[in-house]
Order: sequence, then structure tokens, then C-alpha cells
Amino acid sequence: MSYRFSLAYLTVMDATPPEAVQIAAACGYDHVGLRLLPAGNELPFPLLTDDKLLRDTKAALRDTGVTVADIEIVRIGAEFDPQRYLPLLERGAELGARHILVAGDDTDLNRCAENFARFCELAGQYRMTADLEPMPWTGVTNVRDALQVIDQAASDNGYILIDALHFDRSDSTLEQIAAIDPRRINYVQFCDAPHIDNPTLEQLIFTARDERMLPGAGDIDLKGLLQAIPRETVLSIEIPRKAESRYLSARQRAREGMDAMKRLIG
Repeated sequence: MSYRFSLAYLTVMDATPPEAVQIAAACGYDHVGLRLLPAGNELPFPLLTDDKLLRDTKAALRDTGVTVADIEIVRIGAEFDPQRYLPLLERGAELGARHILVAGDDTDLNRCAENFARFCELAGQYRMTADLEPMPWTGVTNVRDALQVIDQAASDNGYILIDALHFDRSDSTLEQIAAIDPRRINYVQFCDAPHIDNPTLEQLIFTARDERMLPGAGDIDLKGLLQAIPRETVLSIEIPRKAESRYLSARQRAREGMDAMKRLIG
């Protein structure tokens, strides 16, 4: 089975959703990731409420054959209310999305697991999975934390999402990833980055959201990560490069990401 590829939102964050779909098709991606809710304190993205943009995006999906792999982003904090995310779920269902990226901000992992289970139940009504992404600056910091939440929630549609950068900058190990039940991984986000000893919170977030590197250009053991995950896993190419976006178009960046990933695979 050959790998399938998804173009993550952050790689082409300056493109509109229809443009992202068209870029994905032109550069050989099978899927696309779309952001409808912000990762920080920004306003919701237009695709959440703009019906014309939704129609244009659906038309691009239909015309190209690209499908929506995932939508972003749900954040589970201490005061989490899954009903707040109904507009996201309804929009995602209209787009044919399969997975929802979930961040665990609550440091109380027992409560986080309870809320994750509640969200999984709601997402399941829309035939979507909830994919929990450990990030070193959140309450769910590493693979071990994420698996604790997922196992405790015991939801059929609860999955773990591995991000190469967050894996590298946490205390997670390749052995932990290789031991995950293959049925609990839908997609893995790939990028590269330089090694940093004891990165600050600001460094973690800046690199994650603004300045990653093409696969093979940094110090992350991406070949080891590839070997640790199931072959059928979708490879999401997530490489924000804000500085280079000043002179490289979204299409150029998407193509460079795909080319670098294919070189890594060999």
C-alpha cells in the first residue's frame, strides 16, 4: 500500500479553503486539512459561517476529488462544553471531514478524559473521529498523557494524533509510538526542525505555528517515526514557513513539502 498525503492548514495558511483544495490537487495530495476555529485567541475562521465560501470549497472538493481529512481545532479546558462545538461539527459534516484535531489544555487528565469522552460521543453523531494531539505546552504534554486520556475515555472514535515536532520536543519515544494500537492512529503530522535543548515556551509555540522546516532539513528522527507508525497512516504535511511565505507562494510551499516528504520516504 502506498502512502496517502494530506496538505495541512498551516502549510498554506495564506490560501483560502478553495485555493488550498486546488493546491492540494495540483501538488499530488489526496486530502486537505482545514481550520475553522483558531488555535489561539483569533476570531473563528470565515469557513465556519460564510455559506458562499462553504459552497465554493465543496465545489473545489467535488471538482478535484480531494477530500477533507481533518478540521481544526477543538480545545478541551477545565470548563469544556462540547455543545459549543456543534457549529464546527455541522460544518465539518457538510465538508465530509473525517477527523477533528483536539488539543488537551486541562492539566487534570481525569477530567480531560471525561470531557474527551463527551466530545467523542458528540463527534460520533457526525461520523467523525476525535484525534487528540499531545503538545508540550498543553495539559496533554506527551504520548503517555494522550494515551491515558484516550484509554480512560474508552471511546470507539477516540484516536491519538502524533505531530513530529511535538514528539521531538517532549519526552515521548519512538518505542512508545510503535507500541500504540495501529487502530488508534489515523494520521501523523510531518515536518522538521533544529534540535533545541530545553526550549522555552515561546520557542515551542513560535516554531510550531510559524517556522518549521522541510522534512530532512532538520534534526528530527523522521525515518524512525515513519518506521514506528502503520503503513496505512495518512501523512499530513504540516510546515508553516512564515518567513519564506514572503517570497514563496502557497503552491510552491505545498509542492516543496510533498517533494521533501517523498525524498524522505525514498
